[in-house]
Amino acid sequence: MKKTRKLLIVTMGALCLFASHFTISGADPPEIYDAEAIYAKAEKSVFYVKAFREDGTVKDVGTGFVVSAEGTALTAYHVIGGADRVGCVLNDGKVTVACSVIAQDETADVAVLKLSPSEIPSGQVDNYVPLELRSSPVKHGEKVFAIGYPMKETKIITEGIVNSPRAPINGRDRVLISAQIVSGMSGGPILDKYGNMAGLISGSLRTMNNIHLVVGTGDIVKIMKDTAEVGK
Repeated sequence: MKKTRKLLIVTMGALCLFASHFTISGADPPEIYDAEAIYAKAEKSVFYVKAFREDGTVKDVGTGFVVSAEGTALTAYHVIGGADRVGCVLNDGKVTVACSVIAQDETADVAVLKLSPSEIPSGQVDNYVPLELRSSPVKHGEKVFAIGYPMKETKIITEGIVNSPRAPINGRDRVLISAQIVSGMSGGPILDKYGNMAGLISGSLRTMNNIHLVVGTGDIVKIMKDTAEVGK
């Protein structure tokens, strides 16, 4: 009996020591979000994009998202390519800010935008809310969420999985996902279950129903890095 009690005390002490070490080491796993929390986390970062021709008519519409507090943002090249002017509409149609195209890559289908400073009612300049970039490639079967504007004043969120993290499409690697994508969502973000940006919505596959194309973070990082180098 005494031996059993002594063994129990030693075991409990070891468990307490392990638990204490685990907490101090910061090894807790990242928080996982559901669709409701993902939307709440990302909604202020996503905006509506309007591309205009020289005569003032609308060439195309799509979605964009902020990647820096200073107003650097991303959208799909095919939304703004060849446009004379681009408008960025925030807060579900209530605020329009000037934005310019500072870099574009037709092959990758990515464009980098710069939003003008946004003023809050007090007249002070307000920082934008950026999405955090995922640091690793997505994996087969991983849950993902898509956010975009099928209508000017209405963002939607859809949910699906990664069908393939790397598929050669027209000579370019693309991520394939099953989250529903509709017209107007091009250029919007794909988010992982931790709320990190994991890609940019590019289009759909005509040969596969409900399978959609996403620009992976590798291409996005390269274009952002090239843009930063040019700006130096």
